[in-house]
Amino acid sequence: MADAQSLDPLILDLVEWVAREPRPYLELIDAWRTSCPRLTVWEDAVERGFVSREGVSLPSTMVHVTHAGQAFLAAHGRV
Repeated sequence: MADAQSLDPLILDLVEWVAREPRPYLELIDAWRTSCPRLTVWEDAVERGFVSREGVSLPSTMVHVTHAGQAFLAAHGRV
């Protein structure tokens, strides 16, 4: 697995992308899918509490940036 700090730039990109507008979960997974087990960008962003899913069924599940995600962006100059 890649260390957490080496993924920070990719996590920042993902959180910034979602911050522009809430994204459908299926769109996010399609855009950020990877077959590399070392690139756990989506999983790390969720685990760190930067993004969250809302909705009970997949077609309507949306991904939003959390307050922690906004703070993460701000701390890295990406407000």
